[in-house]
Amino acid sequence: MKFIYVFITTILMILPLQGVPYAKLDAAFDQKNAESIVALAKEKVLLNILGKEGVYSRSQALLVLKDFFNNKGASNFSYTFKSSESETDTFAIGNLSCNNVKHRVTIHFKATENDYKIESITIEKE
Repeated sequence: MKFIYVFITTILMILPLQGVPYAKLDAAFDQKNAESIVALAKEKVLLNILGKEGVYSRSQALLVLKDFFNNKGASNFSYTFKSSESETDTFAIGNLSCNNVKHRVTIHFKATENDYKIESITIEKE
């Protein structure tokens, strides 16, 4: 009986993560593709990049991310943690290496009618 409870609980925790665009976001960070990242965001997105925080429209967020990627060189991204906070909120933590400098990336997603959209991105040095 305990096995069934654990199994059902695990499935219920994993299901909300199914629509989150983790693979697309992983590829976008690896390719330093700000356009692809912003395409996955809500109309307004909170960005906190190396301590500089603001709420930006998609077009403004595109410029901020492009500037970050242009100044940081080659990048490599990988997730270290993915979780669900509630039925509508989920987040992921990853590592982004840019020219041998490691950054911690925290991404919060919010469920919409059809999918999940990025609500905030925080990039900070480790």
